[in-house]
Amino acid sequence: MVNQATTLMETTKTADKPAAFPDYPPRDDMQNHTYLTRPSLFTALSIYLGDSETTLVYGECPIAPTLSNLADKRIPDMLVAFDCDVERVVAEKGYSIENHGKPPDFALEVASKTTGKVDYTLKRDAYARYGVREYWRFDPSGGRYHDAPLAGDRLVGRKYQPIRVEWLDSERARGYSEVLGLYLCWEYEELSFYDPVAGIYLRGHLEDAARADEAEERADAEAEARRQAEARAEVAEARAEAEAAERRRMEDELRRFRERFGDIDDSE
Repeated sequence: MVNQATTLMETTKTADKPAAFPDYPPRDDMQNHTYLTRPSLFTALSIYLGDSETTLVYGECPIAPTLSNLADKRIPDMLVAFDCDVERVVAEKGYSIENHGKPPDFALEVASKTTGKVDYTLKRDAYARYGVREYWRFDPSGGRYHDAPLAGDRLVGRKYQPIRVEWLDSERARGYSEVLGLYLCWEYEELSFYDPVAGIYLRGHLEDAARADEAEERADAEAEARRQAEARAEVAEARAEAEAAERRRMEDELRRFRERFGDIDDSE
């Protein structure tokens, strides 16, 4: 059986155009793992957006206008593209705007000490040139490496215009993504996505684990409360049975007393 990915790569080959992006070395810091992969934001966002065959939610996925000009490429930390051929992205190991007939819809960069300035200068210009509809930047350090703790740009014509970011307090900020229909949130140095329609945060596996622990603790507390209630009920039942037995004993003694001596007339 012919491998579908191999076949797809072969059909995209031309005499002067490579079939795929080369293998780029991974980043030498832990920012993506810490703030995107470990809390499983890719998975949470993929589930929320749905249709994994035509909706791409990837990290470290290179973008270029064409495969024949890979010098003009960028590798965002998170990439979202609707109505695209996800299998082709996998086969070509990147997103060629020419091959998909449209640019990606969303890109996000997580700040690091080594790449922070590039994110809000050169990469911002590149994503605008590519036609990426929204470009977001998240800086867990609070703005030491990026131009702000949280910043977003929306493409208007061929230029980016800043997206309004509001601070809820000194530790929480958020901005609304029209592309995703979600708020991107900078909260206590963590990145999260908030669904304003459902009124909930998208749940990654860390949140699921925390909720599972809370549910287990709640179930244990409820079980202990039931045990205590049952114990109190047993004590009350035993007390009621003892009081009933005591009443029966006293009634028996009174009956025997009357049978022996009769009723006492207090009027004499």
